[in-house]
Amino acid sequence: MNYLAHAYLSFADSEIMAGNLVADFVRGKQIDDFPEAVQKGIRIHRLIDEYTDHHPVNLRARKFFEASVGRYSASFLDIAYDHFLSVGNTWEPGDGWLFFSMDCYRRMDEVLPLLPDRFQKLYSYMKSENWLYRYRETEFIRQSFERLSRRATYLADENPAFSDFQSGYSDIRIAFGEFFPELKQYVQEI
Repeated sequence: MNYLAHAYLSFADSEIMAGNLVADFVRGKQIDDFPEAVQKGIRIHRLIDEYTDHHPVNLRARKFFEASVGRYSASFLDIAYDHFLSVGNTWEPGDGWLFFSMDCYRRMDEVLPLLPDRFQKLYSYMKSENWLYRYRETEFIRQSFERLSRRATYLADENPAFSDFQSGYSDIRIAFGEFFPELKQYVQEI
C-alpha cells in the first residue's frame, strides 16, 4: 500500500499515522529514536507491507506490471491500490476524501519535528501538491509512476507501467476490492 492507504489504516491516530507514513525512511534500530506510538505506527506499516506482499490476490495482481517493471511490480501495484481506495464510495471517510486529506496533513504537522529530514522534505511536496487527495486522479497516478521509475535502480524513465495500469484497470480494481477488506480487518486486529 502507498501513502493514502497507510494514512487511512492509521484510524485517525496522529502518532501512529506519523509512524505509518515515515516507516520507509527508518532502518533497523533507528526505530528506537521515536516515541512509542510512532514506533507502533512503524511496526504497523511493516506488518501491512508484509501482509500485502504475500497475499495471494496481490501475487496475481502484480502480473499486470511484471513485464514492464519486474521486481518493482509490488510498488506500482501499491500506487494503483491507493487510486482504487480513493475512487470508490465503499471506503470513503464520512467527511469525504478532501477533508480526510486535510486532516491527515494537520495531524502530520503536529508531529513533523519528530520525523527524519528526508521524510520532511518529501512531506512538504506531499502536502503542497495534496498527494493524498490526488490519488483519485489518473494523471496523478501517471506522475507517481514516473517518479517511482526515476527512483528505481534499473528502470527506464519511459516504461509502459501506466499503460499496463490503464489496460488492467478493471482487473486491478477487482483485485483491490477482494484484498482491501481483508487488509483492513487484519490491521484492526493488530
